[in-house]
Amino acid sequence: MLPELLDARQIAAACRDGRLDPADVLRAFQQRMHERNPEINAVVGDPPADLPAQLEHLRRRLAAREPLPLAGVPVLVKDVIWVAGQRVTQGSRLFADFVAPRDALAVERLRRAGALIVGMANSSEFACKGLTTNRVYGLTRHPQDLSLTPGGSSGGCAAAVAAGLAPLALGTDGGGSSRRPPSHVGVVGFKPSFGAIADPFGFAHAFIGLQTLAPIARTVADARLMFDAMAGVDVRDPQTIELQPAADADVRRLRIAFSPRLGLDVPVDPDVSACMEAAVERLRGVGLPIERADPPWPQGASEEALMPLQHVGLASLFESDWRRDPDVFDPDIARQIERGLKWRGADVARAREAGLRIALTLGDFLQHHDLLVCPTTPCVAWPNDRPGPRIIEGQSVEPRAHAVFTPFMNHAMVPAISIPCGLGRDALPVGLQVVAARGRDHLLLAAAELFEAALRPLTARG
Repeated sequence: MLPELLDARQIAAACRDGRLDPADVLRAFQQRMHERNPEINAVVGDPPADLPAQLEHLRRRLAAREPLPLAGVPVLVKDVIWVAGQRVTQGSRLFADFVAPRDALAVERLRRAGALIVGMANSSEFACKGLTTNRVYGLTRHPQDLSLTPGGSSGGCAAAVAAGLAPLALGTDGGGSSRRPPSHVGVVGFKPSFGAIADPFGFAHAFIGLQTLAPIARTVADARLMFDAMAGVDVRDPQTIELQPAADADVRRLRIAFSPRLGLDVPVDPDVSACMEAAVERLRGVGLPIERADPPWPQGASEEALMPLQHVGLASLFESDWRRDPDVFDPDIARQIERGLKWRGADVARAREAGLRIALTLGDFLQHHDLLVCPTTPCVAWPNDRPGPRIIEGQSVEPRAHAVFTPFMNHAMVPAISIPCGLGRDALPVGLQVVAARGRDHLLLAAAELFEAALRPLTARG
């Protein structure tokens, strides 16, 4: 039994019944990291010094027959999330020597479920860029083609899972950071409802009221396994919510809307559009009632209208550091901070109002449709020497044009998942985004598992 070929559920089951030793699982994935990570640079920093202690503690718990849904499963954690005793840099020179004083609550819950925390995954600086690179650890490359990027900011997590360095990774998602990179590398990225996972411990960040912790996995079932281990209310986080209970819903009776451009006047590459149409036809072929419908967004709804919130968030955190030495930052982050200092209070209020109107529009749309299906990104992965593609659908575009389909879901606080749905140009992966109403995470995951099984033939290479 080769652990690196197993999914998280299989690893946990084999460790629980004694068919696998967790130490053998750990060695297998460490060997995989040794072989592949130097070229893709997805796992960064030193491995946790407490790995021997983690293994010994896990063995005692297995011997005691504790119910451990993630027994022996290696997990990587994005380098913006606290892991006790670990250097967590946020991809910033300002935090190059920061050692986390405790675990984030989600990490604590993963350990409780039997997971082994095996290292940190690369991130863009402060998770605020759609390309995974920073001045501490450098560039993360696409595992399928080293000249390309997996996107960002959770590119290290997505690339690591795609390359088989770990079966699970924990990312963050403030505007699509854990959906777009999985889409680009052909794995699953799940952004839960805002408040589904309590998160009271860790760094202050720019995405106030938007960011969630996000499982990244090879399969929807593994993402669900990881999510179930982390989800739940904690009184120390007043933003957490109770989810609607899991139900045996008949997915074939759900009302499903397909919006090929999410109702936005934006370019989408022909290979992505072709994948979307083929995926929807295949889903219809297995009996799913999918109709064409676009959310009726309010006038002026765009990612550009929302960006002041990220800029002022960064400026509020790092103004003094920027004024002291702007060169300590990634140039793109420095520009965002500078812009944040120039936005007026009225600009910020308008951005907040735009986010609320987007949330209200999508909430109403999801009263009439149980699920919304659209592209995760309008393009496949692009060269890693630039922050975004220069051309989409034959049009010159701004660097953030690759990100147009994900941020609205953060502002609406709804769950959204990206699953592989086909191959675009050069056999590069394309992701399908599936969205449900806030709190209906279990329904979304159940539907995504069915979608994933139906679409698997479209994602096979050669």
